[in-house]
Amino acid sequence: MKFNEKLIKLRKAAGLSQEELGNKLNVARQTVSKWELGETTPEMDKLEELSDLFEISIDELVKDRSIPNAIIKEISRKKVDSLYRDSQSVKSVIKIYLVIGTGILMFFALIVIYGIFFAK
Repeated sequence: MKFNEKLIKLRKAAGLSQEELGNKLNVARQTVSKWELGETTPEMDKLEELSDLFEISIDELVKDRSIPNAIIKEISRKKVDSLYRDSQSVKSVIKIYLVIGTGILMFFALIVIYGIFFAK
């Protein structure tokens, strides 16, 4: 499997668009596209960043060998775990806003009730 094919497979397993991968590497989307089309190859510093990002050795990344399915599954699992943690954080924030909103609503309800029954 050639580098460009591996890059596509790893990027998709991580759930990243070309734009998102480019942002992580500080390169344009078009640069990632050229890498994936096999028109150009990344410089060594970008290969190191890709290696770190996908937790795969540079050898595994650039040599003409298949990537073990275990690595692809692990990258996909990490992406799912990350999404799950993000959703849990969002749920916590929503709960806080609901409690605050309910408190504010009750406060205004008390003001209205006071105005109806006790204000003359």
